[in-house]
Amino acid sequence: MDLILIVLALILVISGILGSFLPVLPGVPLTWLGLLLLHFTSAIPMNYTFLGITLVVTIIIFVLQYTIPAYGTRKFGGSKSGMWGATIGLVVGIFLPIPGGILIGTFAGAFIGELINKSTSKVALKAAFGSFIGFLASTFMEFFVAFCFLLLFCYKLWEYRDTLF
Repeated sequence: MDLILIVLALILVISGILGSFLPVLPGVPLTWLGLLLLHFTSAIPMNYTFLGITLVVTIIIFVLQYTIPAYGTRKFGGSKSGMWGATIGLVVGIFLPIPGGILIGTFAGAFIGELINKSTSKVALKAAFGSFIGFLASTFMEFFVAFCFLLLFCYKLWEYRDTLF
């Protein structure tokens, strides 16, 4: 039974790392579920502090993933309309059936939001570029945390290797 849980946990952790780049999969939450599943094995004792801290990090990263592109829009001179446009575009982009839909959605949302706000196309383009930079930053951040969770997963496996295998 432990081996099945470990394999399922590993699948979740790897899916989480892929999810940091693929917008359809929630990267860090999947990776955290892999860590949680690992603690359900009989060999690894339940560590509520470890799981609690990693859960808080997961929630923070999940929220930041949606707010950083809007912040990038604002930092590059965008208005509230551009920030809202970037956020709405990000969510719509998740469901677009085209490659790079989330990138296009974020960029287009910020651009359209600025145009609605009566900004010039130059200001709108600058704000849209800011949302794109913000999206790249949030993707890198999510990948970094998911990779750190993978390292924690490997460390736990190594620490309890004698009782697991």
